[in-house]
Amino acid sequence: MSTESTESPDKNRATAAAILPLVGGPDNVTSIAHCMTRLRISLRDRSLVQDEALKALPAVLGVVEDDTYQIVLGPGAVARVTPQFEALVEEGRSAAPPAAAHPVTAAELAAQGAALKEAQKARNATPFKLMLRRIANIFVPLIPALIGCGIIAGLGGLLTNLDRLPSVVPALTAIASGFMSLIAVFVGHNTAKEFGGTPILGGAVAAIIVFPGVAKITAFGTELRPGQGGVLGALAAALLAVYVEKRCRRLVPEALDVLVTPTLTVLIAGLVTLFGLMFLAGEASAAIGTFADRLLSTGGAFAGLVLGGLFLPLVMLGLHQALIPIHTTLIEQSGHTVLLPILAMAGAGQVGAAIAVHCRLPRNGSLRATIKSALPAGFLGVGEPLIYGVSLPLGRPFVTACVGGAAGGAFVGLFNQLGIAFGSTAIGPSGWALFPLLDGSSNLGVTVAIYAGGLLTGYLVGFAATYFFGFTRQMLADLNTDPDPDGPDPVTGPPKEPALA
Repeated sequence: MSTESTESPDKNRATAAAILPLVGGPDNVTSIAHCMTRLRISLRDRSLVQDEALKALPAVLGVVEDDTYQIVLGPGAVARVTPQFEALVEEGRSAAPPAAAHPVTAAELAAQGAALKEAQKARNATPFKLMLRRIANIFVPLIPALIGCGIIAGLGGLLTNLDRLPSVVPALTAIASGFMSLIAVFVGHNTAKEFGGTPILGGAVAAIIVFPGVAKITAFGTELRPGQGGVLGALAAALLAVYVEKRCRRLVPEALDVLVTPTLTVLIAGLVTLFGLMFLAGEASAAIGTFADRLLSTGGAFAGLVLGGLFLPLVMLGLHQALIPIHTTLIEQSGHTVLLPILAMAGAGQVGAAIAVHCRLPRNGSLRATIKSALPAGFLGVGEPLIYGVSLPLGRPFVTACVGGAAGGAFVGLFNQLGIAFGSTAIGPSGWALFPLLDGSSNLGVTVAIYAGGLLTGYLVGFAATYFFGFTRQMLADLNTDPDPDGPDPVTGPPKEPALA
C-alpha cells in the first residue's frame, strides 16, 4: 500500500510530462480544466499538437476536439494528472526566457471563456444542481407564453390608464389572463414529462388545483380555494403522480395496466393533492410572497445590492435556476415578480464593464470588435457573449461587472424600500427588453424612470469600476497591443500567455 502511494505521484507526473510536449509545450496552453474523465485544454496554436503520438501514450484513452482540446484519461486518473500537468506548465513558463509581448486576441479570450464555461459545467454536475436544472426544464418552455401574455397585460393596463379603447381592454385582459389561470396544468404536464411519467396524467392531477369545485372541500379545517398552492402545488402533485404511475407500471399486470394504472395514478395523487398538497403548497407560496415583499420593503438598498451583485456568480454556479419557480409563484400571486428588475442590474454592470474594456484597450482591435458585436445583445439582457468572451477570461472585469450590478440593484431596491414597488410580468427578458413588461403600484412613467435609473447606475458604476480597477499594469501591457497577423516570431518562438488576473 505504501509503495503504491509513493509511486503514484511520479506516475501521474510522468503522464503529464509525456502529454505536455505533444500539445505544443507550456507556451501553447492557454487554459487548463478537467471534468470527470477528460483533461480539457485551450491551445494557442492547434497545429502544434501531435494527435497520433498522444493517442499512442498508454495513459491516454483517446482525444476529443470540441470547444477545447480534450484528452481522455479516465475517471480518477484525470483528477491526479491535471494538477501535475498544471505544475509542469507553470514550471515551463517560469523557466522560459522572456518572450516578446503577445497581444490577446478575441479568439483566444473566447477559447478561454469556453474552457471556463465547460469546467464550470462539469463542476455544476452535482445531484442538487442537476435537480435544479430539471426543475428549470419544467418552467423554461412556459417563458414564451409568459412573455406574450405579460406584454398584452401591460398594453391593457396602459390603455386603462389612458382611458382609451374601453371595449378592447376586457378582451386583452381575457387573453392575458387565460394562460395564467391554467398555468398549474402546464406545470403538471411538463413535470411528468421531465421526470419520466405520462405528461397528460401530470396535467390531469395538476388541473385539480384550478378546478372551481375545490371550494366545496375542507382540508386542515379550512375551505380550499381554486388555485391554492399554485405552481408549487402543481409541481408536487405531478411528481407524486409520476411516482404512483411508475409503481403501478411495475405491480399491475400488463393486461390491466391500461385501465388500472391511469385510474390509480389520478385517484391517489388527486386525493393527496386535495387533502394535503394544496394546503401545504399554499402556505409555502404565501410565505415566498411575504418574504419577497418584506425583503425589499425593509432591506431595500442593501437587499438590492446583494441580489444584484451576486446574480452573475449564481449564474456561474448554476444556482440561478432555483429562482425560476419563485419568479413564477410571485407572478401568479401578484401579477409580477419584484426580484427580476433587481437581478437584471447584473447585466447592466456587465455592459458597463465591457464598454470600459473597450476604452482601456484601444489597440486591441480583435477584442474591441468582439465587444462591439456583443454589446447590442448585452443591452437587451443577453450577457453570455460578453461574460464568456470578455469579462470572465480577463478575471478582474468580471468582478467589477458584479460591482456595477450591485450598484444598480441597490438603486432599484432603495425605491422599493421607499414604497415604489414594481416588478416584471414575465421571466426571460432582461435589460432594455424588460421595459414592456414592467408593472407596479405607481404610475407607469415613474416605474420606467426608476428601472432606467437602475440600468444607468449599473452601466456607470460597472464602467468606472472596470476602468479604474479592472486592470493591472501587466494586463494592460499584455492586452493593449495589436494582434500580429504574421503569427509568432520565429526567433522567440510561441508567445507567452499574458497575465489576465
